[in-house]
Amino acid sequence: MPPLVIALAAVLCAVAAWLLTPWARRIAESDSRWLHRAVPAAIGAVAGAGAALIADHWAVLLALCALAIGAALLVPVDLAVFRLPDAIVWPTTGAVLGMLLVAAVATGEWARFGWALAAMLIVGVIYFALGWIAPQSFGLGDVKLSLVLGLALGWFGWRAVLWGMLGGFAVFAVVALLLVATRRVSLKSDLAFGPWMLVGAWAGLAVGAVSA
Repeated sequence: MPPLVIALAAVLCAVAAWLLTPWARRIAESDSRWLHRAVPAAIGAVAGAGAALIADHWAVLLALCALAIGAALLVPVDLAVFRLPDAIVWPTTGAVLGMLLVAAVATGEWARFGWALAAMLIVGVIYFALGWIAPQSFGLGDVKLSLVLGLALGWFGWRAVLWGMLGGFAVFAVVALLLVATRRVSLKSDLAFGPWMLVGAWAGLAVGAVSA
């Protein structure tokens, strides 16, 4: 995408996150510093710029911008209250699904849309299994979030899906080790996993875009 589109996507996603932050704060029922408007706005700006760098079609850009705005709200909420609210996850999923369907109609790339749906199902099943095996580590919010991440990653291919999933676990492991090493948390402390799922997903999207 041209530099102007990248800048515009960053600004629009930041503004949307800024405006939606009070709503997210009410859903989270928290006044945590993570939910001050500047934090979601900054995440929205970075993710929005990334969306424009990755997208290969205007409808895909809109899908990724929807994911960027969702991520800008979900990351601070999860860090603040260790929850990924349905009120944010499901509208984000619906927006991404709808815009990828528009992309498939506009481009005729129905195979990519099929891959996206298949990845959504497979990633969701994997996270559901993880939540079943280790409910203390993976909550239903993580399972629900995995659906939209699998959907977005699947559009860019199975390499993106693999990197996106593994990337989330890798980033989480590094962050957890650093926090333990600096004595910010203990081995028994609860840590939000959703933010690192999203970071890993964006890394996977970048890999998918480069290798496409």
